[in-house]
Amino acid sequence: MLLILHPNIQESDPAFKKTMSHLQQLSGVKIKQHEVSGQLQSLREIYLLGDTHALDIEEIESLPAVEKVIRISEEYRILGRHKAKGGRSGFHYQGLAFDQESLHIFAGLCAVDNPKHVEEMLRALQANGLNCTRMGAYKPRTNPYAFQGHGKDCLPWVFDLAGKYGIKVIAMEVTHESHMQEIDQALVDAGRPCGVIMQIGTRNTQNFELLKAIGKQNDYPALLKRGFGITLNESLNAAEYLASEGNSQVIFCLRGMKSEFGAPHRNMVDFAQVPTVKRLTRMPVCIDPSHSVGSRDVAPDGVLELCHATAQGVLAGANMVLVDFHPAPTKALVDGPQALTLNELEPFLKDMEIARKAYLERVGVWQNA
Repeated sequence: MLLILHPNIQESDPAFKKTMSHLQQLSGVKIKQHEVSGQLQSLREIYLLGDTHALDIEEIESLPAVEKVIRISEEYRILGRHKAKGGRSGFHYQGLAFDQESLHIFAGLCAVDNPKHVEEMLRALQANGLNCTRMGAYKPRTNPYAFQGHGKDCLPWVFDLAGKYGIKVIAMEVTHESHMQEIDQALVDAGRPCGVIMQIGTRNTQNFELLKAIGKQNDYPALLKRGFGITLNESLNAAEYLASEGNSQVIFCLRGMKSEFGAPHRNMVDFAQVPTVKRLTRMPVCIDPSHSVGSRDVAPDGVLELCHATAQGVLAGANMVLVDFHPAPTKALVDGPQALTLNELEPFLKDMEIARKAYLERVGVWQNA
């Protein structure tokens, strides 16, 4: 059972204390709280887990702090839509809205290699009006002898350069709980010039201890990539692990399915499921065309296949794009063949602007039908 409390209510409010006192006396029921701070108001939700079938909805709705009660039967108890029309989706972070209506482009380096390339990348982003990027400091690799990332050693100058070029948010993969601590300390030492979204890679989608660790903190949002060899349902339940521990600031990322049926692409592109994830959950949906297509091959019309795939996701309503750019792809230490060049950044953004406009026009057609 989901309880939506009155906006901006605080734990010190008598109405909140009276409501919690009543709920804590319920037998066989576990209480979990989630708070989301928006630009205009803070919203608090309470989830009653366990034996809730016998609870009277009208009685719970009569509690002084409660605005609305929703009985939950779906699998995604916290992140699911629960047949509610509209309602809150997403969250605000670093002054940016991440929800099912927004669109953010996170262009950057799959793996941080050196300060020169990082600065060239960030300078190009600033020149094109972007304030988000992807930067890989920790890189899990299939080959144990491949480059694994610079780790915490590169964080000080990455964050310093991010502040210099006005970057608000960096998507950065973590593979161990200690990486969160290293990132947090590096941000503190740098004066917190930007924010970080903790990215969980496809190989760690079912690393449940890592999911729990990221879920137990609320300082940093999480971006969960779909597992490359598991069902959509299993991947959405992995996102639910994060929320069940307290962190509901979760973005779900489609990045292609590992399948020979996708060849010659690196993975089978699954961007047709953008609206499916938005229908089943309240999470913003990200697409990662770089790891789906895995090349810079050009179609006969002169457009890169990677850009065609990205446009398909944006046309379907994607809220975030995670895409590889590199000043010198031939010198990239990871995934160079799939990285777009900096002179392709401007046409890429114009292409996505066209796709986004077309998506909004498509929505308008159906809303007026």
